[in-house]
Amino acid sequence: MQARGEDDTRALVLVVDDTPDNLLLMSELLQPHYRVKLATSGEKALQIASATPQPQLVLLDIMMPQIDGYEVCTRLKANPATRDIPVIFLTALSRQEDETRGFELGAVDYITKPISPPIVLARVATHLLLKASADFLRDQNAFLEQEVQKRTAEVQAIQDVAIHAMASLAETRDNETGGHIRRTQFYVKALATELARHSRYSALLDAGMIDILFKSAPLHDIGKVGIPDAILLKPDRLTPAEFATMQQHTTLGRDAIVHAEERLGMRVPFLQCAKEIAYSHQEKWDGSGYPQGLAGEAIPLSARLMALADVYDALISRRVYKTGLPHAVARGIIVNGAGHHFDPEIVEAFTACEDEFQAIAERFADHALE
Repeated sequence: MQARGEDDTRALVLVVDDTPDNLLLMSELLQPHYRVKLATSGEKALQIASATPQPQLVLLDIMMPQIDGYEVCTRLKANPATRDIPVIFLTALSRQEDETRGFELGAVDYITKPISPPIVLARVATHLLLKASADFLRDQNAFLEQEVQKRTAEVQAIQDVAIHAMASLAETRDNETGGHIRRTQFYVKALATELARHSRYSALLDAGMIDILFKSAPLHDIGKVGIPDAILLKPDRLTPAEFATMQQHTTLGRDAIVHAEERLGMRVPFLQCAKEIAYSHQEKWDGSGYPQGLAGEAIPLSARLMALADVYDALISRRVYKTGLPHAVARGIIVNGAGHHFDPEIVEAFTACEDEFQAIAERFADHALE
């Protein structure tokens, strides 16, 4: 028999009974095999079960004063700290309805008195083994969940870095855009969050979709990588032929993302959104935009959001060929464009969150990022 010193690693069993003779009997039966703690009341049993070291099994009498065994079991199962401790009722109550109630309260077994020592030992051993297996599986599941969360976070970080690297590549081709990518990313998020307050969009623009829009937005001008410097960096007004070349950035951007997706070999939600934004953010509500001349809700919602964000930022930003406009003037242009350039509902969302737009513009102002 293993020594019962401080290093005793045997399972700890709590026996609860208000009769000293019963406690003595169970203690003598169990101590050769397990560590044993005794409680003469339900209240004391609850205290021991919540303390450290915690018992791995409770043998519980039902008929006790003040707090009976049923109530003790109920409280054990209601407490997250003790609900996984298996409870075996050990009682003189032998009616079927008593046993049924015990199992309904969460007990794993029900033994009637007078006991058969070999049966009690066998059932205690069985339920301790089952608990050990359950604890192992629970620990393994917790470990695996942590690993999944860790790997997911790593993939997410790699994804975010890749997006920003691609977006920054386009930005370096036009070094006067400064924080344009960052500002439009937050503008889109602000618009989507405001639009989600309306019942028509609440289901579509949930937190997951808004996150996808936020991540996709930086890729809206990725196609500018393919535009010649002579056109992209020209300080004067573009000729019709040059403007036609500039318009190709939407198709170039969409195609670049399509090729990346094909190399990946699977569809990724944020890339689908990025394709829509890159290809269609220059479309106009009245059908006068490019590259397809889409109109109204035929234009993907993601692209309609980006259209307003992109134009607003272009209006307030300084370029070699123009000065930046004050917010009030840019606001007037956006509002006047409702139903022509922009989706009217998105313009309403803009006016509802224009203070946030101004805060974003200041936070990511070009001078602040130098």
